[in-house]
Amino acid sequence: FPDGKSCLNLAAARLRHIAGTQWSTHKYMNITPLFADHTQGAVVA
Repeated sequence: FPDGKSCLNLAAARLRHIAGTQWSTHKYMNITPLFADHTQGAVVA
């Protein structure tokens, strides 16, 4: 961008779009199984 304002305006427009839509509250992946204790049923050699 030749000037800093156009880049800033583009970033601000993107943030306004994200804040104004459901994208800001959308959960893409349930990560709770990643933190679950997986030691149950594990075989220790």
